[in-house]
Amino acid sequence: MSVEVDNTQLQKDGGAGAIDAQAQASAARKEEENDFAALLHAYEERAQTFSEGEVIKGRVIAISAAGVVVDVGFKSEGIIPAEQFTDDHGKLTVKVGDSIDVFLEQTENSNGYVVLSREKAERMKIWDDIERAYRDGTVVKGRVIERIKGGLAVDIGVRAFLPGSQIDLRPVRNLDSLRGEEFEMRVIKVNKKRGNIVLSRKAVLEESMKEEKAKTLEVLEEGKEMEGVVKNITDYGAFIDLGGVDGLLHITDMSWGRVNHPSELFNVGDKIKVKVIKFSREDSRVSLGYKQMSEDPWLHADMRFPKNMRVQGKVVSLTDYGAFVELEPGIEGLIHISEMTWNKRVKHPSKIVSVGSPVEVVVLDIDTEARRISLGLKQTEPNPWDDLEARYAPGTVIAGKVRNVTDFGAFIEVEEGIDGLVHVSDISWTKRIKHPSEVLKKGDDVQAVVLSIDAANQKLSLGIKQLEPDRWENWFSRHNLGDVVKGKVVRMTNFGAFVELEEGIEGLCHVSELDDKHVEKPTEFLNVSQEVEMRIIKLNLQEKKIGLSLKAMKEEEPRLEFTSYMASPDSGSTSMAERLGDQLQRLKRGDS
Repeated sequence: MSVEVDNTQLQKDGGAGAIDAQAQASAARKEEENDFAALLHAYEERAQTFSEGEVIKGRVIAISAAGVVVDVGFKSEGIIPAEQFTDDHGKLTVKVGDSIDVFLEQTENSNGYVVLSREKAERMKIWDDIERAYRDGTVVKGRVIERIKGGLAVDIGVRAFLPGSQIDLRPVRNLDSLRGEEFEMRVIKVNKKRGNIVLSRKAVLEESMKEEKAKTLEVLEEGKEMEGVVKNITDYGAFIDLGGVDGLLHITDMSWGRVNHPSELFNVGDKIKVKVIKFSREDSRVSLGYKQMSEDPWLHADMRFPKNMRVQGKVVSLTDYGAFVELEPGIEGLIHISEMTWNKRVKHPSKIVSVGSPVEVVVLDIDTEARRISLGLKQTEPNPWDDLEARYAPGTVIAGKVRNVTDFGAFIEVEEGIDGLVHVSDISWTKRIKHPSEVLKKGDDVQAVVLSIDAANQKLSLGIKQLEPDRWENWFSRHNLGDVVKGKVVRMTNFGAFVELEEGIEGLCHVSELDDKHVEKPTEFLNVSQEVEMRIIKLNLQEKKIGLSLKAMKEEEPRLEFTSYMASPDSGSTSMAERLGDQLQRLKRGDS
């Protein structure tokens, strides 16, 4: 403020008026000087109160393109870039008149302005809060920024470190999946000078779990139904968090039906109701059940699925020995591979059915205590064995292929799925066959005669030798005791000589029948391939044995021995016996 005095006017107004005007101007100048001095004193006092590097209060007095103008009470204002006042969307978060905290970097720069920083003020404030949280043990909130070596980088206003061992109560396999998650944590280490902050989420979880666990243990008991959260899933079951206490829900207690893996029914984070099956208060071990929340479907299964009932089902699993069929949730039955078809030989159930396919089956048997149901697929179709005898009456000659050869015989395929057995004893009338493979090979086309049919047990007996007349019966019908026969020695043993009388017909001349005297070596009397005449002294059709004697040829009255004789009903056994009796009497009389 300044006052100028017009001397001319003073002269006109007179001396008194001039003196008054000068006095007023002088007073105004003095007042102005006093105001300036007061302002300067206030600035100097404020400048002495606040030093550089501190956070002070300021007021927004203007917002321009240059930035946000802030008055902190100094002789000049400070200008802070507008970016320090914008949110994630670029919108300003302050307005003229707002009181804010700013960081005093410099009281006056070369341009005469105060140098201020909003960011540094916020950072200083955050560090103060963090140090306070560390001292008081209070919780801080932060958001996971990224995965780094040894753990996670977390934003709590400043960058902090969350070690992998402090993330959860149990090891976390996939740390990348936590990016963007917000957690409550405790500050377990802080160093402001180095800018290091270490956090722990595990400490917060342990405290929370401890409180929850105490509450849960108060109400936990066997048989109680509780709500829990699926915490973890393994191959053998799922761990359920009941509230500070984890219980195991084993895969066998998840469903009354088949469960291949727990993930088929549950996901981590699912809220489910379970029943406490077993609880040990000493070690806090809890076994849970989910299927026990509903009635056991096997309780009255025998009433819903009685024997011989036809039911619809779905194939849920295949094994080498059969197929499992779900009749209803929790109820499965087995179709054994032998019950899949009447005619086809099935090497694997997948040749008949497939997983997921619907099937109609017949209940063969049910055992509710053992939880087993035997099912039949072939029983839904007519049994070809029921009318087999009408198609192949005994005596019928069939043609088929050798399907398999065993030690006791060969199986001949009569028609698709129908095999008959040719026993080794029914291959030849005359040959002594030790193994069927001596005569038959797998894949051979052969003819056979139907001997018998047992439809109930699905057995069909066949014979190959029956295609020809029985040579033994024919030979026995033409020879009697005492007859002299010709033959050729085919084998020599220490107990006698085997003589071939006809093709396939052999008789034995025992060593005692070679001579009246004791014979040490049969070869002294006979040799292989030697043509001889001998007398019949023994006949046994049933055992196909013929006894011969060389010494009987030298006796005047032959000695006959009849041990046993069995004839088939068709051969006329009575007349044969009569003929043998007549022959014996004739020999005794010496008749020719």
